[in-house]
Amino acid sequence: MGKQGRIKMVTYALFLVALLQCKFLAVAILDPLDFLALQSIRKSLHDLPGSNFFASWDFTSDPCSFAGVFCDSDKVIALNLGDPRAGSPGLTGRIDAAIGKLSALAELSIVPGRVYGPLPQSISQLKELRFLAISRNFISGDIPASLGQLRKLKTLDLSYNQLTGEIPRSIGTLPELNNVILCHNHLSGSVSPFLSQVLTRLDLKHNALTGSLSPDSLPPSLQSLSLSWNQLTGPVDKLLSRLDKLSYLDLSLNQFTGPIPDRLFSFPITNLQLERNLFSGSVQPADHVTISTVDLSHNRLSGQISPMFSTVQNLYLNNNRFTGQVPASIVEQLLAGNIQILYLQHNYLTGIEINPTADIPGSSSLCLQYNCMVSPVQTPCPLKAGNDKTRPTAQCSEWKG
Repeated sequence: MGKQGRIKMVTYALFLVALLQCKFLAVAILDPLDFLALQSIRKSLHDLPGSNFFASWDFTSDPCSFAGVFCDSDKVIALNLGDPRAGSPGLTGRIDAAIGKLSALAELSIVPGRVYGPLPQSISQLKELRFLAISRNFISGDIPASLGQLRKLKTLDLSYNQLTGEIPRSIGTLPELNNVILCHNHLSGSVSPFLSQVLTRLDLKHNALTGSLSPDSLPPSLQSLSLSWNQLTGPVDKLLSRLDKLSYLDLSLNQFTGPIPDRLFSFPITNLQLERNLFSGSVQPADHVTISTVDLSHNRLSGQISPMFSTVQNLYLNNNRFTGQVPASIVEQLLAGNIQILYLQHNYLTGIEINPTADIPGSSSLCLQYNCMVSPVQTPCPLKAGNDKTRPTAQCSEWKG
């Protein structure tokens, strides 16, 4: 221990003696290493203007009474840095490597603010850590591969930062991971397998991830999966068929290919986002779809539209290669007000049985333009649908889908 460390230890010892003499000490004495670690953490972080989180951090008093510090006996077990109230300005500065000295720490969080710099490698020394959440700050650099040593970690939330590099393969080997939230960073490379059989949420959206997903790369325990706004490729039908506990799925804005498994539409999903990919083939759910929002737009799907979609509240099938008639059951549910959005524009549909004088509910939106038919009803369409009402005859006669 250096001279500065010895001075700190002497200061701490004098502080404890003073407390004992004044009979102020009603709790266990904090471990000296934890005391010194908190001092280092305090020196490296500061309140942003308008925040007074550190006002209670007076090292002449019991550190276990500090805001955001929670102790068990003589050890710090939880550190929640920053005012958790909505609208708090948060903190700035860097995370000091001394964080790794809090050997009993099970929970570490930092509220949104302007904390910058890399994640200290020393975090990997926190063998009891179960919850790590440092989101909406300016953390940069790579995710330390040594985080794979945190075998008790259940939640990893590093979202909305400036992290770069690949997601370490070691993260995927953590056996107790339940939530992984790494969205809105600048992560690249492929998605390595996640082996935890209790993983329920995986959110990697808004990164620069590439490559394909193997059929067994994600566990069937997943309930929420978001991979949107990446550059992922390849088929996912075998993978998705295994994830029958999904309640939320967003794979939009990638380059996934191949078919969409029909089995997917029977899963307990409330919101299905598969738009803007390269999915192809027909889509034929085995039963009526109970998912409230289904977005399959901007793909290469073909064949006829299944009447099983008549039970969907918001249905986006536009910008595909669907052919044939719009099912009568879908039209019926639209006129009854049960379908609120029905976007079928930019396909190769040849007809729809609807009375030109039909009264479409004001709460419902229908768009049919740029198909191989003249729409019997004129309804407002999104501006992105363009001005052309019908598809050129040559395209319709050439299309054999």
